[in-house]
Amino acid sequence: MLITTENAADLNEDPTFTQEPQIQFLFIKLIDAQNPELQQSYQQSNFVANFSEGKNVLKNNNPSALPDLIVIDIPLNFSELTAFKNWIAKNFIPPIPIIYNEGALTAEEIKKLYHLKLLDDVVNIDYNSTILYYKARFFKKLSVQTKNESVKNTDFFKNIKPVNIGFAKRTLDIVVSSIALLILLPLFIIVVTLIKLETKGTGIYKSKRAGKGFKIFDFYKFRTMVADADSKVDELNEKNLYTTNGAKPNFFKIANDPRITKVGAFLRNTSMDELPQLFNVLKGDMSLVGNRPLPLYEAATLTTNEWAERFMAPAGITGLWQVKKRGQKDMSTEERVELDINYARNHTLARDFWIIAQTPSALIQKENV
Repeated sequence: MLITTENAADLNEDPTFTQEPQIQFLFIKLIDAQNPELQQSYQQSNFVANFSEGKNVLKNNNPSALPDLIVIDIPLNFSELTAFKNWIAKNFIPPIPIIYNEGALTAEEIKKLYHLKLLDDVVNIDYNSTILYYKARFFKKLSVQTKNESVKNTDFFKNIKPVNIGFAKRTLDIVVSSIALLILLPLFIIVVTLIKLETKGTGIYKSKRAGKGFKIFDFYKFRTMVADADSKVDELNEKNLYTTNGAKPNFFKIANDPRITKVGAFLRNTSMDELPQLFNVLKGDMSLVGNRPLPLYEAATLTTNEWAERFMAPAGITGLWQVKKRGQKDMSTEERVELDINYARNHTLARDFWIIAQTPSALIQKENV
């Protein structure tokens, strides 16, 4: 769970929010002696140059004076970070949260760190150093909630296990996708035949996508474009509906895409092109409801701060943004990601059933986008 700009603003309005001395940090960072501003901003914190020094500080600290947050801002060394993370998990309960400075990492390193769960967040402290206080307060609140839940579980209801939403959701996915694939098998054969009659190539399109926790998997759709569609992305970039003010877009979609075939246009406008993803659901790569898995070039632009929170939800065939905004030209990158984050924070079985109920009316697109 990450803190959004909106939540940060709420915290900033809190009259008790200052650079509180009771919130302490451990910085693993190479400090420029000629530039002591950071040390002055966090006078109650410890600054060390490497993981070994960080361990020594934590070993020698009084348990009541442990840092609320460990902030890393040195070049990435996976083996050293993994060893440090494991040492933290073994010696501190609950483990001290670890945050990495975005400026010290590449996009690929960020994806790998999230995938391996080697940190709790990535933030840009060079751009906004005060965000560390928001993050620290958030993790402290989360820790209190976790402890409260642990106390509840030792009370009268300790022998009653809560419903595992993940298990229930997975069971629903397996049952529904299995039945649907059996029923739709004749339709699959017809559609694949029509696709191959119109253009050369396979009937099923397969590409790499990033789902929950940046897990990369093979994603299936009926092919709706010409066989070499991916190679034409660069030449069509200027028509991308998500491009704003010359900035690099997070998503790629254009109106009246010339790469789409006649059969493909029908499949897209009726959303039938998504049906092969039932195989992804059956395999466990996706769920019936969730946030759309993204092509890797799109996912790589959404790996920092609040943007990455959308990857905390399962990848899905249908989801909140599909029933709210699907097929509308005026949907911005921010609107789409906000809807994804909304679902990531609030996904329940009840809400999944609501989204499934809303999906039929969203199947027929109003625009060719």
